[in-house]
Amino acid sequence: MGVTKETRSAGDGRTFPKKGDNLTMHYTGTLASNGQKFDSSVDRGRPFQFQIGVGQVIKGWDEGVMQMSLGEKALLKITSDFGYGARGAGGVIPPNADLNFEVELLKIN
Repeated sequence: MGVTKETRSAGDGRTFPKKGDNLTMHYTGTLASNGQKFDSSVDRGRPFQFQIGVGQVIKGWDEGVMQMSLGEKALLKITSDFGYGARGAGGVIPPNADLNFEVELLKIN
């Protein structure tokens, strides 16, 4: 249970986010069960900005993204307990859903 990271395209291998850093990322989220897309910053054409390691995002992101280096593209496979759990989210993520996120670490601010 938790998060598994599969590197799709290597980053610089030197610059990793630290707790409290502000990050800029692109992502596309899909349900692991059927591949249905529920959200995508790529589709909106606007990267997502947040602070890592302080609970602003789901636990799977806080843990998985910290393993990425600047410029890396990866697939984060997140079990429901590291996602939205029994509550689901926004009517588009059902309760207890495992999630996949294609992510790219664009910037560490």
